[in-house]
Amino acid sequence: MDWTHHRFRSLWPLPAPPAAVYAALERVEDYPRWWPQVREVTRLDEHTGAIRIRSLLPYDMTFTAREVRRDPAAGVLEAALSGDVDGWSRWTVTAHGTGSLARYEQEVDVRKPLLRRLAVPGRPLFRANHRLMMRAGRRGLAAHLQAV
Repeated sequence: MDWTHHRFRSLWPLPAPPAAVYAALERVEDYPRWWPQVREVTRLDEHTGAIRIRSLLPYDMTFTAREVRRDPAAGVLEAALSGDVDGWSRWTVTAHGTGSLARYEQEVDVRKPLLRRLAVPGRPLFRANHRLMMRAGRRGLAAHLQAV
C-alpha cells in the first residue's frame, strides 16, 4: 500500500438548486469567502489557480488546480492538481429532493516532504483533518448560498 496516496469522497446535501450550487463552486476564487480552510486562491489564467489551504493541523498545503472539465449541463467541475499534492478533484452537482447534492471526489498523491515522512503514523490524523475541512466547507457553502 502506498501510504501517501489518498482517495476522498464527500457528499454535501445543500438547500439550493443545482444551478446555484454549481455557480458557487465554479468560482474558485471566492472559496476563501465561505470556506475557512481555503486561505488563498490566486488566479493564474482563465483555467488555472494557485490554492493555499490549512485546516486544523499546523501546516499549509499549496497546489495548482488546472480546470480539465467544466460541464454545467452535467453538473461537473474537474481539475488536475499539482504541487504539495498531485492528482485530481471533481465536483458533481445533482438535484436532490428540493435542493442539491454536491459530490466531491479527490484522488491524490502527497508530495510535500514533511507529510510524506509522516505518512504512516499521520494517516489517521490527515484523514480526520480532511473530514473536518470538508464539514466546514459544506456548512460555509450552505450559509453562503442562503445569503446570496
